[in-house]
Amino acid sequence: MDSKTDKNYAVAKESDGTIQITFTISKDAIASNEKKALEEFSKEVEVPGFRKGNAPLDRIKEHVSKEKLVEKTLSGILPKMLTDALAVEKIRPSVFPKFELVSSAEGEDWQVRAITCEILPFELGSFKENIKGLLNKEKIWTPDKEGNEKESNQPNRMDKEQKIIESLLQTIKIIIPRVLIEEEVNSRLSQLLSRIEKLGLNLESYLASIGKNPQTIREEYFKQSEESIKIELILEKIAEEEKITVSQNEIDEAVKASSSDPSIKEKLESPEQLNIIKTILGRRKALDFLLTLL
Repeated sequence: MDSKTDKNYAVAKESDGTIQITFTISKDAIASNEKKALEEFSKEVEVPGFRKGNAPLDRIKEHVSKEKLVEKTLSGILPKMLTDALAVEKIRPSVFPKFELVSSAEGEDWQVRAITCEILPFELGSFKENIKGLLNKEKIWTPDKEGNEKESNQPNRMDKEQKIIESLLQTIKIIIPRVLIEEEVNSRLSQLLSRIEKLGLNLESYLASIGKNPQTIREEYFKQSEESIKIELILEKIAEEEKITVSQNEIDEAVKASSSDPSIKEKLESPEQLNIIKTILGRRKALDFLLTLL
């Protein structure tokens, strides 16, 4: 459903939580920011017959690619427009928006589309009861030497975790935006390509060796990514509802255990990485809590 919310942008929300915000940027704003962009480029672009920084802007423009000029021009406009739109619409994006240039004709208003998503609300339902009854039907009782019944073939921790995850995925309905799944799929494919290149192989020969093709591997990664995102969000919600917390000491220990390399440790201690570590630890503690229900 599309809805115009202001003169300079329109919002379109899809049923899976995907959100498109199409911005209309006035030609005056474009001209002003293009001038600023060219002034920045003039400090580094060399134009024959002129000292660096002294060439006319129209000559600078001739020596800068259109792609770079567009990117530099929009970088002075879009961040604020996006921030304002998200605030007005009360949108909390689950992924950093990707931008598409819709139109950029010379001397006219431009249109740029931002694509992001939100996770739609979902309920956990009777997840505790479902998990408590998971192993009841699978317990096997065998007689011991004295004729007394004893339980055997008990699943190990990994088996229990897998059963919990399967139960959560089957019983809790959650819709994942396609844009979020695609981002995870592309990340996995990028990692695969990197591993293949290190082995001195190309993608086609590798996929042929395992009996797959680009379409089947992408479909496989899509299903895996969707399930992975679902279980992460479910565990985060369980941690929230059960008031499971992660202490600063637990975070510090995780950072310490992650690497002894000071440079890597420094990167892990950035606010963004620390928040990611906290979230991961929260999921693990939520899964530990679910294991106690069995």
